[in-house]
Amino acid sequence: MLDKIRVVLVNTSHPGNIGGAARAMKNMGLGQLVLVQPEDFPSSEAVARASGAQDLLDRARVVDSLEEAIAGCALVLGTSARDRRIPWPLLDPRECAAHTLQQAEAGGEVAFVFGREYAGLTNEELQRCHFHVHIPSDPSFGSLNLAAAVQVLVYEVRMAWLSAQGQPTKREKLETTAMLNAQLATADELERFYEHLEHTLTDIGFLNPEKPRHLMARLRRLYGRAAPSKLEMNILRGILTETQKAVGRLSDKQGKS
Repeated sequence: MLDKIRVVLVNTSHPGNIGGAARAMKNMGLGQLVLVQPEDFPSSEAVARASGAQDLLDRARVVDSLEEAIAGCALVLGTSARDRRIPWPLLDPRECAAHTLQQAEAGGEVAFVFGREYAGLTNEELQRCHFHVHIPSDPSFGSLNLAAAVQVLVYEVRMAWLSAQGQPTKREKLETTAMLNAQLATADELERFYEHLEHTLTDIGFLNPEKPRHLMARLRRLYGRAAPSKLEMNILRGILTETQKAVGRLSDKQGKS
């Protein structure tokens, strides 16, 4: 589906923004870049800003008009930072991503159209778009860098695409891992741990069996509050085992000397 989405930059004045847009696209898995009358392209500055996405620049199509850039597209979405006199269907980036995937799933080509750095798209250009897309930035400072605006839209598209593929979000992965690790150690496992802990503390000289005081009782309360899982209990038992091995090796060395 991502192969059906093209990013169209209209009359870009700074070549670095072209490179930055290409980098943003490649980060999110998009590969179609179309440039409408760029002021400076090809450019070494664009290559430098692309930072590894030069292949997108090499494949970029340079055309003479917006009509040519969006030819064959079933859905055209134009970005706009300003309210316009003529009312037009307006989407935010997340809604834009949802519409984009619906169209791409149906086999249609989609174009994201971005305007000039200093003025955006003209009213005439925006009227060629099915929807306008507005990034809800802070009204007191709403001017986004062109490459940053591209990054916002293609990020939302990728997140929508991942969701459509059934891939879990980072939070869902974390919750799944937590569930797997949340099986608590049983009472008998805790008792074996406390016995192991007491022997180890004795081996290293931290606990005097003749004068234990309340050390083990306090440690029981500590680990009881922690409610360790089975996985965590295995880690703790492993640490104790390796500690006992280290103490044994040290004792062997001292005996030989």
